[in-house]
Amino acid sequence: MIRVVLVDDHELVRSGFGLIFSGQPDIEVAGEASNAEDGLRLVRAIKPDVALVDVHMPGMSGIELTGRVQRAGLDTRIVILTVMQDAQFPRRLLQSGALGYLTKGCAAEELLQAVRTVARGKRYLDAAVAREMALSAVDGEGSPLESLSSRELEVALMLARGLAVNEIAKRLHLSAKTVSTYKQRLFEKLGVQHTIALAHVLTAHGLLDDPVVPAG
Repeated sequence: MIRVVLVDDHELVRSGFGLIFSGQPDIEVAGEASNAEDGLRLVRAIKPDVALVDVHMPGMSGIELTGRVQRAGLDTRIVILTVMQDAQFPRRLLQSGALGYLTKGCAAEELLQAVRTVARGKRYLDAAVAREMALSAVDGEGSPLESLSSRELEVALMLARGLAVNEIAKRLHLSAKTVSTYKQRLFEKLGVQHTIALAHVLTAHGLLDDPVVPAG
């Protein structure tokens, strides 16, 4: 039996997925969470086989949850759910530890196939995303976010939501000096001079819906 956890801030989305899984003899919903913080606690507590995670949620994002599950050495496989189909975005999520990537408009059959594939430890991209990634490789186009490490991207997301360096350091269990170094590096890589410009870059590439306008 494949045990699945649903992490999405929209109750209707969770209910819809629950209905799809309810008719499957090999899949059961082991728990639900409406935000990434609760989702992470749920994953740690019940250790499901697969977690379906929305990338855009209040507070911690899906990419941050994915990275933390990966760094904690948990066996739960992550399938990211989003409305985005940008080629560079799924590649970054997969690099952070996600095994699957689906758009929310995928068919029920594809959702089931993705869960079963990822539960076996294999990567799954829906057809639309795979096509975008292939076209991107051919065209040689790339996102500036591709130059960031997973940690730099995590720091960038927190900065864009208005968190101060000291608060980021506390959340990531790092020194403020180390976070400041990450900040300087990612600013240089993205060619931005302040966090307002950083927020615009992240929004333009689909990593933020409604960024907080930082103080500086």
